[in-house]
Amino acid sequence: MLKDITLGQYFPGTTPIHKLDPRVKITATLLYIIVIFIAKSYISYALVIAFLLGCIFTSKIPLKVILKGIKPILWIIAITAILNLFYTDGEPLVQWKIFKISAEGIRSAIMMSLRIIMLIMGTFLLTYTTSPIMLTDAMEEMLGPLKKIKIPVHELAMMMSIALRFIPTLIEETDKIISAQKARGADFESGKLISRAKALIPILVPLFISAFRRADELAVAMECRCYNGGEGRSKMRRLKMRGSDFTGLIISVVFFVVVCLLRKVGP
Repeated sequence: MLKDITLGQYFPGTTPIHKLDPRVKITATLLYIIVIFIAKSYISYALVIAFLLGCIFTSKIPLKVILKGIKPILWIIAITAILNLFYTDGEPLVQWKIFKISAEGIRSAIMMSLRIIMLIMGTFLLTYTTSPIMLTDAMEEMLGPLKKIKIPVHELAMMMSIALRFIPTLIEETDKIISAQKARGADFESGKLISRAKALIPILVPLFISAFRRADELAVAMECRCYNGGEGRSKMRRLKMRGSDFTGLIISVVFFVVVCLLRKVGP
């Protein structure tokens, strides 16, 4: 299960999606997230799905890789679908005691499940096609105006980048600890819920120790390189908008406007 978590991984490439300015990709992702929660009609959802699949196809990231990242949260999607299925108001088609299934409930369950899946796939695509360093530079550029009110923008962007970068590392470390504990006879799959929770202690303790040790090593490495934040620092690669970046931004804005106009269209 842990190997299915792919958040934070970067797949290098030379596709138009990879080459887009990271500021454009972050803006497009934010517009895409807003669109997901704005969309109401079947036409809007079909348009959002088509847009997402088009971006995935253009990026040449295998669809099975993105779908693999959804597996760890299938239980969240299932719970969301069940709650919407049984507790959405409407004329009941089937009813048993306090549980009822209505046409509105079925539609709500499908729509909410699609929202979660599309949200995850869209955000994963951003990290798959953008390196952590480029994400850091883009976030720092976009949050630049906040420096005027004394907000440490560079430090915030750096922390988000480091957190994103270490997700795959911590997942790999957790997998190693679990394998080591199983080799010593630990059982994480049988017993009641409380017993399973107690069985996680031999995993969490070494994982926290390892995380703190890595953080300390990273801090020492940054100090040895005389890192002192964003003041006076230069960049090897400066972000610069090109024609393809403006085209991608325009396409994202047009897509956002079209879905907003379709908001009042019936299902």
